[in-house]
Amino acid sequence: MVLRSLFSVNRKTGAGLVLAVLLLGAIGIWYFQVKPAAEDKLVLEKSTFSALPGWDEEEFAGVFPAFLKSCAKIATLPETRQMGGVGMAGTAGDWQPLCAAALALPPEPDMRRQFFEKNFTPFQIRNNDEKSGLFTGYYEASLNGSREKKPPYLTPLYLRPPELVMVDLGRFREDLKGQRIAGKVVGGDLLPYPDRAGIEKGALADRELELVWVDSDIDAFFLHIQGSGLVEMDDGSELRVGYAAQNGHPYFAIGRDLIDKGYVPREEMSMQAIRTWLEENPDKATELMQKNASFVFFRELATGGPIGAQGVELTPERSLAVDRKWLPLGVPLWLATEVAPASSPAEIEKFERLMMAQDTGGAIVGPVRGDVFWGHGEYAYDMSGGMKSKGQLWIFLPNALAERINPDLLS
Repeated sequence: MVLRSLFSVNRKTGAGLVLAVLLLGAIGIWYFQVKPAAEDKLVLEKSTFSALPGWDEEEFAGVFPAFLKSCAKIATLPETRQMGGVGMAGTAGDWQPLCAAALALPPEPDMRRQFFEKNFTPFQIRNNDEKSGLFTGYYEASLNGSREKKPPYLTPLYLRPPELVMVDLGRFREDLKGQRIAGKVVGGDLLPYPDRAGIEKGALADRELELVWVDSDIDAFFLHIQGSGLVEMDDGSELRVGYAAQNGHPYFAIGRDLIDKGYVPREEMSMQAIRTWLEENPDKATELMQKNASFVFFRELATGGPIGAQGVELTPERSLAVDRKWLPLGVPLWLATEVAPASSPAEIEKFERLMMAQDTGGAIVGPVRGDVFWGHGEYAYDMSGGMKSKGQLWIFLPNALAERINPDLLS
């Protein structure tokens, strides 16, 4: 429209025509130099089990309990409940018969292998034409805390405020599936909730919303990123906390800021590198952490491990956080990537195994994107901190669903 107007206004003069041509050329150069990347689009490519990297080495002992946890959750859903994502996984009723059959299986690995090969069809997930995506790791954080505010326990973990409203936009419009906002209702309007800086400056003070007080604002910050943690209390007991809600502000990766400012080389970036910088620069740490306006609220968990977004207990090295705008929770996924500990980045190993989509996260965006849950402790911290790898992903769909999948999703 702009170019057409330029030609129309100046078409009577040669100079005007030259100007328009020059503008057209300049805009063309700009377009090809800064043209935005194509929008994400999930595409499925039908595959076979023999084509899955590492499939013959899978032993199933680690993943089958995680699969049964998802099945137990699916069994409680109405048969007509949509599984989520972009719709290729059907309804809970499409999965419940297979879940019932899985519960009756003996524990032999060959039986479990045959179960998947007989009842499922694998599809490779692409983002447009791209088969590879980014895979990272997360862990259950460790903290020290007290029920009372006293030195050194001065940083609060907050319960979900009662006025916080979380909105699943997909309930209102089909094209907004997987997107959520949060805020508070004031005078009939949904307004933004205070950001991290506002909350840390006292927006929730004197409301008795503190679940526990911890001794490190840096530990608390990483807990917000990981979503769950185990707090060693000053009386010798343990308190497991998990995600309850989020303030609706977008997640900002502070590691990117450290790279952009030259504080940490890109090739050395990890959770451990971020923590080291924060600890060594206390005068700048708060300002940097507050650039991540996203703030998480917690609840006490009476479980043996953290609870993911599907509502089931996560399984170390078998639970995967995904973008549920694209992928449903509770389904099996085959992941082929590489891992290395942050302490020894040269020790790269293949990571090819069956995972369960059981969680999500603010930084997990796109069809071929995942976050591996590594568990609790030093090993989990080391492995999750070192994981930032390209990988490929396949989804297992019941055969009946594979036969009637939406053609628009297929390559």
